[in-house]
Amino acid sequence: MDVSGNSLPSSAPDGVKRKVCYFYDPEVGNYYYGQGHPMKPHRIRMTHALLAHYGLLQHMQVHKPFPARDRDLCRFHADDYVSFLRSITPETQQDHMRQLKRFNVGEDCPVFDGLYSFCQTYAGGSVGGAVKLNHDQCDIAVNWAGGLHHAKKCEASGFCYVNDIVLAILELLKQHERVLYVDIDIHHGDGVEEAFYTTDRVMTVSFHKFGDYFPGTGDLRDIGYGKGKYYSLNVPLDDGIDDESYHLLFKPLICKVMEIFRPGAVVLQCGADSLSGDRLGCFNLSIRGHAECVRYMRSFNVPLLLLGGGGYTIRNVARCWCYETGVALGIEVDDKMPEHEYYEYFGPDYTLHVAPSNMENKNTRHLLDNIRSKLLENLSKLQHAPSVQFQERPPDCDLGEEFDDHEDRDEHWDPDSGMDVDVERVSFTSFISDILQSKVKREIVEPPLNDLNI
Repeated sequence: MDVSGNSLPSSAPDGVKRKVCYFYDPEVGNYYYGQGHPMKPHRIRMTHALLAHYGLLQHMQVHKPFPARDRDLCRFHADDYVSFLRSITPETQQDHMRQLKRFNVGEDCPVFDGLYSFCQTYAGGSVGGAVKLNHDQCDIAVNWAGGLHHAKKCEASGFCYVNDIVLAILELLKQHERVLYVDIDIHHGDGVEEAFYTTDRVMTVSFHKFGDYFPGTGDLRDIGYGKGKYYSLNVPLDDGIDDESYHLLFKPLICKVMEIFRPGAVVLQCGADSLSGDRLGCFNLSIRGHAECVRYMRSFNVPLLLLGGGGYTIRNVARCWCYETGVALGIEVDDKMPEHEYYEYFGPDYTLHVAPSNMENKNTRHLLDNIRSKLLENLSKLQHAPSVQFQERPPDCDLGEEFDDHEDRDEHWDPDSGMDVDVERVSFTSFISDILQSKVKREIVEPPLNDLNI
């Protein structure tokens, strides 16, 4: 039996090596959402163990993320929300019931020991990866602890407290006129879409289960607003989608997006809950089919930030992100798994790939053709990539006081750490407008695309 599943050959065979930066904090696996909670940061440690024993770490720059600070997080999140996350503890939460409700913390997003440190760590890895890409210090940056796409400006949501993706995109926008965000988590990337819904400098593309399913957003008709009209693409899918059906949509849509939008950088959220057999999911993708999205994005040779996200059958999450790290590096890893400290999790086969199930694919060819046709029609309304006015670029995010790229892998940080002036915090709309309209030092090649036929 072919345990690799209904995998697809790469549409762009590419053995060219890329320079990859990988962010990992050895403490991340110690954080614990609580008994019975499906989100388990331990999966990041399991992934790292596989990367080590497959010998992939030696092919990457390995960095320990510098924790994001309050003012870094407040580039997107509200001051009082960040202050709450910093101060709340399991011991004090009973005294702050009103704030817990206000910030949507308590059930899906519980208070646990080290909550704020956890947020600082995973956000620091994503922003650090963006800075590395901005300085051409790598081609691909990887932070499997990141990708928490549901967090909003003033509230936690869907196991996510801080939206590291938005923070990373804001960092990329300092250097790049346009950034593309692609989300292959089974859940809609609502927090990221919402943050950039009215701008033409960030295009968001989310492939997700739609219907009676969290978070309940991401309709085909949600396309953006104002200057951002047609810059949000939502691909609503039904249960049981397999590799072949998925890529009937993914490849033509992404190909057209890359052609029309011409992003300077891409952020790919690789939520593994879209894999077959996920504890909370209902798709039927194989690991190869999921990783084909990474391979396809890599083939465009545009600076690429790979992030984690959902994934609740943790042995398959580790398998997936290990394999996708190999894809990023251009290395095909063996199916036979090397022995390591979590080897028993992967029995009885002890292989990297698992077969998809025989579940029904409710996504008919007619449905897929209609979705593709409608979204390609929307993309056709974007005549050319928007440009940005000539402005000074702001300083980089502060990533630590030292940069040492030699033996100490815990101190690999960028020397440009002069973020001494905080962005003025006014309304969220004007804050995002300021960041998105005037932070790239580049001459206008084309007139701004102001009229989107709203």
